Amino acid sequence: MPSSLPLLRSVVPAAIPTRLASSEPDGSVRCGICAHRCLVRPGRAGICGVRENRDGVLVLTVYGAVAAVGVDPIEKKPLFRVAPGTLAYSIATPGCPFHCEFCQNWEIAQAPRLGTTVPTRYLSPERVVGAAREHGAAAIAYTYVEPTVFLEYAVDTARLARAAGLLNVFVTDGYATPEAICMLAPVLDAANVDLKSFSDRFYRRRCGATLAPVLEALETYRRAGTWLEVTTLVIPGENDDPGELRELTAWLVEHLGPETPWHVSRFFPAFRMMDVPPTPIATLRRAVEIGREAGLLHVYLGNAPELGFEDTRCAGCGAMLIERHGYRVFSHLADDGSCPACGRVLAGRELTRGPGHPGAPGGIPCG
Repeated sequence: MPSSLPLLRSVVPAAIPTRLASSEPDGSVRCGICAHRCLVRPGRAGICGVRENRDGVLVLTVYGAVAAVGVDPIEKKPLFRVAPGTLAYSIATPGCPFHCEFCQNWEIAQAPRLGTTVPTRYLSPERVVGAAREHGAAAIAYTYVEPTVFLEYAVDTARLARAAGLLNVFVTDGYATPEAICMLAPVLDAANVDLKSFSDRFYRRRCGATLAPVLEALETYRRAGTWLEVTTLVIPGENDDPGELRELTAWLVEHLGPETPWHVSRFFPAFRMMDVPPTPIATLRRAVEIGREAGLLHVYLGNAPELGFEDTRCAGCGAMLIERHGYRVFSHLADDGSCPACGRVLAGRELTRGPGHPGAPGGIPCG
């Protein structure tokens, strides 16, 4: 579990009313945060486990109750086209609307569902922003679990972060409702969305969700002006069929555009899928080829640095633009974020902000 600061059980009340909810005559409350749109009866909690109906009011029970803190290279999210070479101050509370059988952070994400207790530390939005600045971070990342479970806390923190000159980034399963995205979008700079599969059956069997709301959220984020990168964890025998990957990448090109970075990530055994082997290298190479054949201009390969698919090259002339060695990042971009060889502008956010830019200190080491 990611953590770089000591975590203590919160002694500060951390329950606030949910900002997207509608009451029913029988005292139930309909939650509008994620696509489950749970109807939560009095005394019960939603699927995420952290929104409870208390006397007809749906409350978020983990506001400020941070279960994981990390100071990570922003590339680790992964976000390759947002302030390259900078740090992200990363936070998470317990809870998740999914129950992915391959979850890497299940200890905190699935704690409410499993009935386990997670140590937390109360961090106010002001304290999060202050800590991010103290650690020299360029961004605050809401990550490790699905951040819409603590949407109100994220929005309040993000507003202060924006005023302090920090970026705000989400690492998300893409299950937020359009209403939640509209609440978040004015202060959100970028999101990496896990498009876990292009099969509704996979989402139902392995995640306890459905595919359509994820696709809707991706398009909603795009319309709202949020910079998007997409990650697909390729799991042997589950979502690695070439035909499915062709459908997925064709959808990305048609609906999000060919400039959208697609991160192909290698699976390693985790949680309830410990018996599934790591993704074969040949499968990963084929996925990269499929993405490129579909028309995606920037396809990256994660969890397999030895294959050398982490650099960013110009889609126009092929020149090296952003060079990556692990988490050390070196930029060859011109001052305006364009290719110095042909002048083509690279899409992204704050591309010349990082220390890897020419004239700035060297790239950051793996944290």
